[in-house]
Amino acid sequence: MPKNTPYSLPKDSKAWQQAVDSVAALLPSGTSLSDFDALQSLPVFALIVVLPAHVPALDIHNYVQSWVDEQPSWHLVTVAEDAEANFIEVDVNVATSDAAANAQTQDTTQSAFVPAQVFRYLLVPATDTLMHPAKKVAAAHIIDDQLTTRLRRDLAQHYTDNQSTDNQSTGNQSSENESTGNEVTPSLDSENLVDCHILSIGHMLRTHKLACFDMDSTLIEQEVIVELAKTAGIGAEVEAITEAAMRGEIDFDESFARRVALLEGIPTTVLDEICARLKISTGAHTTITALKALGYHTILVSGGFTYFADYVAERLGIDEVHANFLDIEEGEVTGHIQLPIVNGDKKAAIVQQTAERLGIEMTQVVCVGDGANDLPMMALADLGVAYNAKPIVQARADAAVNVTGLEGVLYALGYPELSPVS
Repeated sequence: MPKNTPYSLPKDSKAWQQAVDSVAALLPSGTSLSDFDALQSLPVFALIVVLPAHVPALDIHNYVQSWVDEQPSWHLVTVAEDAEANFIEVDVNVATSDAAANAQTQDTTQSAFVPAQVFRYLLVPATDTLMHPAKKVAAAHIIDDQLTTRLRRDLAQHYTDNQSTDNQSTGNQSSENESTGNEVTPSLDSENLVDCHILSIGHMLRTHKLACFDMDSTLIEQEVIVELAKTAGIGAEVEAITEAAMRGEIDFDESFARRVALLEGIPTTVLDEICARLKISTGAHTTITALKALGYHTILVSGGFTYFADYVAERLGIDEVHANFLDIEEGEVTGHIQLPIVNGDKKAAIVQQTAERLGIEMTQVVCVGDGANDLPMMALADLGVAYNAKPIVQARADAAVNVTGLEGVLYALGYPELSPVS
């Protein structure tokens, strides 16, 4: 896509509210459609289906409807964008913000985001009913698992059938393209073919104001401490500790201290070299730019180090940073830790304290991460989003983004796909 093309998102859309208003007759009598707490007691779900642009979606409505038809307890309602909404422009030009830094790794072709198709629906119960919050969460996960499995299967088959037809019609052209190294068919991974977000309608109707992001493997593609360890020649040992900690298999504080101790003696010149080769995640610049234009306060809250977090936040335009201080003496890392360590509990406390300081309710907070140490802050937030996350995190998050870049967070918040400004 052209890197300097402006894209837009609706800033004051009432699309979800209008969809809820349209099904008022299906809800218990006396239900206030503007009372989000009352709506939370109803099993009314937002269903958001996100597909990469290269996946054919001609029959997506039929696929979803065919699943719903097998569930006699549910109605499906398509959410149409609010015709009266005002749109804001989102600057997706990463050429100036990322290319200079990525030049260190010879990578100046990073896309601003992954082109995608976003389909939005309401799932509404066929009969008047209330549902306990815990049961509602369980129901959402069951629907998510069933529908995601179904769509993966059907779309993968559709995709494969289309490619077989295309290859037969082009005949020898495929062989010619393969011999010249040209890409013919985008790769297909059925496990990452579609994102289905099944969320309480309250998530879509609330106005969120604070967005909190993990750094390593979320805002950037690398784990900084692993990059440091590789430079010091202890990469394999530190990476093993990091992975175990992120999976929740060992205590984070202990693993953090052990990893930092192994970094003793690394000079600051190496730290600067690592900063220069950090790769911003696809969609991160676009996402932060969009959220700020939509009025969000953004923070980076990381179990990594301020030395790198400050650098990443400056590149992305993030409002504030919370991370561990990297102890340095005479131009070298000492290997000592400084307390308190920003672990999972500390991340959650930082998010809560930031919201209180800004006068923002926790029902207006969004948290995004990929590791087990992100789960406490995600649990506190109104919406916890897992981004290319470990299985334990995806299982416990409200939404999991896998098929797009970080801009998938915008879609999980209920926004339509980024559209070129006409």
